[in-house]
Amino acid sequence: MRVCSLLPGLALIIGASAGLAVAQEVTKETVPGIRNLARVQTTVACAGAITPEAVADIKKMGFVSIVNLRLASEPGAEIEKEAAAAEAAGVKYFHVPFDSSKPDPKAAGAFLDAITTTGAEPAFIHCAGGNRAATMWLIKRLAVDHWEVDRAVKEAIALGQTNETLRTFAIEYGQANKR
Repeated sequence: MRVCSLLPGLALIIGASAGLAVAQEVTKETVPGIRNLARVQTTVACAGAITPEAVADIKKMGFVSIVNLRLASEPGAEIEKEAAAAEAAGVKYFHVPFDSSKPDPKAAGAFLDAITTTGAEPAFIHCAGGNRAATMWLIKRLAVDHWEVDRAVKEAIALGQTNETLRTFAIEYGQANKR
């Protein structure tokens, strides 16, 4: 009788331990030429501005694609040089311009198309500061991975998502556009 009464508690402990083993932790790193780098193990990195010279380091970190969310008109955005560096390094490159002052569902859709392209992960996603990159990853977690909102938001915040307006946009878009 005692063993039977312990089984539900033991199952709960084992289940909780398994959940901890599966949880992915966000880590922060400092890499020359990359601003605000935050990673979820080897799955994704969200970052701010990078230099074209940093692309080789991004490949060395194990990332197979770069998704650049910067507008070509942003100061310091070297879209063509970054694309050329990615091509030279053998890294897939996607340019998905995303204006944080006017969140566009078309950009979110283009991001999801890029991130779900065969062979696009592990992906290095970046913008100028990291907020837009983490916002787009939040959309991916909701629309593609079907995560619960609270879990996805928690990860996005740890990756650098700071803007409430963009967070609301991401949640609404992600929930309405499941893939």
